[in-house]
Amino acid sequence: MPLDLHRLDPFDDDAVDAWWEAYAAAERADRGAGATVWTRDETRSELQQESAVVDRRAYLIRDAGEVLGSASLALPLKDNTGIAHLGLSVPPAHRRRGVGTRALALLEHEARSAGRTTTQASTSWPHDLGPDGTGSPGREFARRHGYALALGDVMSRLDLPVDESALRGHEAAAAASGRAYEMRSWVGGVPDEVIEQWAILDASLETEAPTGEKEIEAQTPDVDSIRESDDLIARQRRLSFGTIALAPDGTAAAYSQLVVSTDGNAYQWGTLVRTADRGHRLGLAVKIANLRMLQSTAPEVRSAYTHNAESNSHMLAVNALLGFRPVERLGELQKHLD
Repeated sequence: MPLDLHRLDPFDDDAVDAWWEAYAAAERADRGAGATVWTRDETRSELQQESAVVDRRAYLIRDAGEVLGSASLALPLKDNTGIAHLGLSVPPAHRRRGVGTRALALLEHEARSAGRTTTQASTSWPHDLGPDGTGSPGREFARRHGYALALGDVMSRLDLPVDESALRGHEAAAAASGRAYEMRSWVGGVPDEVIEQWAILDASLETEAPTGEKEIEAQTPDVDSIRESDDLIARQRRLSFGTIALAPDGTAAAYSQLVVSTDGNAYQWGTLVRTADRGHRLGLAVKIANLRMLQSTAPEVRSAYTHNAESNSHMLAVNALLGFRPVERLGELQKHLD
């Protein structure tokens, strides 16, 4: 039997376990034993969710029935419908045998069959390897197969808790600069009274933030998509902290979301300040508000992680001010299908 992609049933626990084990093994081999990976149950919950936003497909890479790795496709259904997001994981024991190359060809065929013309993926490497990732397994594999580095990101880690006196000082500076704005914060899903404004900023994140050479279209604000995300966070037993800054006319000027995973870490999700409202330290203000809620609600969390485009010097400076330090790099990759 030749190598094949077997699309798994997300309600088949053994198949999902095999998928996750290949994914986690590959990530830890390339990034170290302490690599941040989705937990098994978080993965299971995502694959099982019925989504109107994205068509998620997970595959086992098999040869003669033996599982050699795992793969995935995420096909946007509402915006950017010409793009397919690919994932490919081959643990070290099955490398150097052409498994990844053959699996990638099959995965790209699946993307073409779904009407996609551009594939995007990502790979991580140690920070000290530099912004190009030369020498890292994932980056070199991608390079050989025609995937260009469209955007380089920096992953930074913050040790928690942040010193209270430092937080107070940063908070006072941000408040003085942004006193015209109303701050609202919450734990859990986005409140009904601000969800439309939240959706507007969330939809603009992909194009307002640096995109490098990534080909990506502006998204349409969609409250239903936000509610779907809230639902998945709850299913995964994650905990979300959100803050929005409202301008005097009631429109959203800035927002930020921080999510605690069941792996015990917190992860910075979207943070954005609307172009017209920049220069008032709103990015710092919304981040501080979320950190305060995190430290009071989940004091057991000891690390927070964030990714930022290497070109986003302003947000990197805000993170450094709060105590984040770079630990890894991530390359956002892109290829046009023939």
